[in-house]
Amino acid sequence: MAVLNNEIYDSYLAINKAIKRLIKFDADRLGITTVQLKVIHKLASNPDISLGELAEKLRMTSSTASSVIERLVQIGLVERVTPPENRRVVSIHLTEKGKKILDQFYSSDSIFIKKTNDVLKLSERDISELIRLQKIILKKLSIEEE
Repeated sequence: MAVLNNEIYDSYLAINKAIKRLIKFDADRLGITTVQLKVIHKLASNPDISLGELAEKLRMTSSTASSVIERLVQIGLVERVTPPENRRVVSIHLTEKGKKILDQFYSSDSIFIKKTNDVLKLSERDISELIRLQKIILKKLSIEEE
């Protein structure tokens, strides 16, 4: 039984490592870090998001998210926007330069996109079964919070 457990664990580690390597390759190609790439991707799919919401969605602390956003502001990929009707709220938006970087990520040159599309060529049945099993495993590995 221990061998099977190690195979499952090793399999997840190997898949996680492969995904991180693909994202790093694309981020390096774009001249940004993997964290910066994840942030601009999340901003594109969540317009008008606050810093706290962004940190929560990316599973990072607010101070880490703030540091990443500050660097992205400095290099012109994002901007902080304060609406005139509520000056206490600050939302984060991609700039045109940030949108262009994201477009380049989604281009045909992206190795992550190419490899992900290869995975999506699995049969619909296999993908459904994989997702079903992963949900079961995640539930069994999760710590129930009170």
